[in-house]
Amino acid sequence: MFSAARSSIRRAYSTASAKKLTIGLIPGDGIGREVIPAGKQVLQALPSQFGLNFEFVDLNAGFDYFKKTGTALPEETVQILKQSCDGALFGAVSSPTTKVAGYSSPIVALRKKMGLYANVRPVKWVEGVGRPVDMVIVRENTEDLYIKEERIFEKDGQKVAEAIKRISENASKKIGKIALEIALKRQKVRELGGSSLHTSPSITVVHKSNVLSVSDGLFRETVKGVYQSDLARYGSIEYKEQIVDSMVYKMFRQPEEFDVVVAPNLYGDILSDGAAALVGSLGVVSSANVGDDFVIGEPTHGSAPDIEGKGISNPVATIRSTAMMLEFMGYQEPAAKIYAAVDANLKENKVVTPDLGGNSTTQEVVEDIIKRL
Repeated sequence: MFSAARSSIRRAYSTASAKKLTIGLIPGDGIGREVIPAGKQVLQALPSQFGLNFEFVDLNAGFDYFKKTGTALPEETVQILKQSCDGALFGAVSSPTTKVAGYSSPIVALRKKMGLYANVRPVKWVEGVGRPVDMVIVRENTEDLYIKEERIFEKDGQKVAEAIKRISENASKKIGKIALEIALKRQKVRELGGSSLHTSPSITVVHKSNVLSVSDGLFRETVKGVYQSDLARYGSIEYKEQIVDSMVYKMFRQPEEFDVVVAPNLYGDILSDGAAALVGSLGVVSSANVGDDFVIGEPTHGSAPDIEGKGISNPVATIRSTAMMLEFMGYQEPAAKIYAAVDANLKENKVVTPDLGGNSTTQEVVEDIIKRL
């Protein structure tokens, strides 16, 4: 069980009193092994004024580990995270497109085992990089088609494959509430002088209940119910809905319209990866897997075997994910310092990796960002 000192991130939100933090490092596969060290370096380079001391624990998971051991997510990794770590960083995982007996995604399993029910993915424009956009996609992280309950059978001599799509009221309530709280938090930052394309908060619920009236219908009605049940708190937030296909269209045509977007697991996955195109590259888009008791920062790119070992993988997504981890642990000031250093690097656009049109190495980008701290 979680130790008393770090039993709740909610407690950390309010106190942020811990000074010595133990961070689990799970590189995973491919370029994950190249970018996770970037997050570690940035944490170690934080100015002493924040009074944070870090210890790091190297942990195993991934497809490469599965090929060696037959296990993608060893129980030891889960137990060390639960018993010894205050937060964690996860690099990338290879996902074979064809079925491999005994293998399933370790990050999907880790989200369930650690109770990380929300995947929070900001997509924010930096002047000169991509299109004007400032939104957060909040993705339900534990169910939908990602429960991986599938079967194949024969009917009339032909194979038929089925997958269960599960939407629960409980999970929908939790993701609706955290999305609304994020909308309030973003508005507070704006009122304190933070830059934004928006002047007021809004939340957009994405669904396909015109076709999936039972499953997506439950998601839509439940999130709406969370909003309507506490208008004293959430009434300042504009409530909107968008059918997923039209959401994709509008997101690319009018991205500046969206503030906080909340969606079931599959839609959220597709939308957040697609939204990365608005700001230049998956290499700059961060995410955090958030629960009531733990948070794991995770860059949104994959293992990128085509550039593995070349030293040119973009560390920005990992560094931003590191800042997100700190932010959701309650350490907003050092997180803001990291965000500002990354933004300055991108805005200057001199020391960037090839995916952004530059010729710098991974380590050169890390060093440039650290200088800006």
